[in-house]
Amino acid sequence: MDTLLADKKIYKPQVEAVKEAAERISKVVVKTPLMQSFTYTNKFSANVMLKREDLQQVRSYKIRGAFNKISSLPQEQLNKGVICASAGNHAQGVAFACNKLQAKGVIYMPITTPRQKVEQTKMFGGEWVEVVLKGDTFDDSFKSSMKHAEKFGLVFIHPFDDEKVIEGQATIGLEILEQANEPIDYVFAPLGGGGLLAGISSMFKELSPNTKIIGVEPEGAASMTSSLKEGKLVELKSIERFVDGAAVQKVGSRNFEICKENLDKMITVPEGKICQTILDLYNQDAIVVEPAGAMAISALDFFAEEIKGKNVVCIVSGSNNDITRTAEIKERALLYAGLKHYFVISFPQRAGALKDFLEKVLGPKDDITHFEYSKKHHRENAPAVVGIEINDPADFEPLVDRMKANNFYGEYLNDKPNLFQYLV
Repeated sequence: MDTLLADKKIYKPQVEAVKEAAERISKVVVKTPLMQSFTYTNKFSANVMLKREDLQQVRSYKIRGAFNKISSLPQEQLNKGVICASAGNHAQGVAFACNKLQAKGVIYMPITTPRQKVEQTKMFGGEWVEVVLKGDTFDDSFKSSMKHAEKFGLVFIHPFDDEKVIEGQATIGLEILEQANEPIDYVFAPLGGGGLLAGISSMFKELSPNTKIIGVEPEGAASMTSSLKEGKLVELKSIERFVDGAAVQKVGSRNFEICKENLDKMITVPEGKICQTILDLYNQDAIVVEPAGAMAISALDFFAEEIKGKNVVCIVSGSNNDITRTAEIKERALLYAGLKHYFVISFPQRAGALKDFLEKVLGPKDDITHFEYSKKHHRENAPAVVGIEINDPADFEPLVDRMKANNFYGEYLNDKPNLFQYLV
């Protein structure tokens, strides 16, 4: 049954049910490779393996849960149609399943969803799917889709808080255990609503109880971390939406109960760190990932000593990344690394002031990447917003010292979010 049991017994996906799900989805789901990463194996002196869910036909693991749920519905419900809300990857899984099963589907997505994910959803669904853009966040879309479902009698396909969906995602756990040649010491998995981690952790706790399960979520949308800290489900009032595949204000109730019991640790990773991982994977391994797909790997730096000599699996959950976001990804990575800094510079209104700044303030490897100045009055000094990229974080303090010594320093903007949001 698809509700928490009346006697408050907590739902847990059972191995037999997950095996049935694996059989049900086998016609459309790729058994993705478990590949050793030479880059991260060498970096961390550990056997680091990547579970490449980015290689699914819809380029994320979400096809597993979506197809398992929809294909398990009675034909009379399929005839009425289904509906879902999603920031992108679940939408594509539902669209693909509707097309394959010839069931009408309505898909609500936030207006802020990257265009690439919207177009892919329409492509996978074809004539069987209608896409509705509504709200700024997943939670906004979710509320609108629930009203639609009630009004028209459609079956709602939840992206994470559903037993069949969790069991579909749990098939990844079975695959990893089947593919691994040695016992696995650590599994790092991303978390948005929690369906993936609830499913995988349940399989490992049953079949490989010594494996440590680490959940990873973005620093700006730490809904599971907050809930675990409070000991109850917490709905965040606001979230950072950059990691769109994991930007959820409240995790699933089933998933919270499962993760509360199964997880060995839950951590958050800064968005800038995630961006650097995206760039590293592309530049070093020619692997394209979306922000949520890079989260598990991003967590390894925080466990560097602990995982030495261990067998480690990271779930690469998806690759639906819009290329138009590349500039923002690079910017966020540089800011996180302490290599990009924005200032209000006080320029004397005289000839040669800019030349003095370049010669007396900038270091030999410093680069101006942003310059915004307009002479609008006759005051002695006039401000300019200047972005400077440095070669090493250690160059920052000397740069500021030279600004102050030469009377150019006005204000540092990186730590002023209300101003900074207009630049990044």
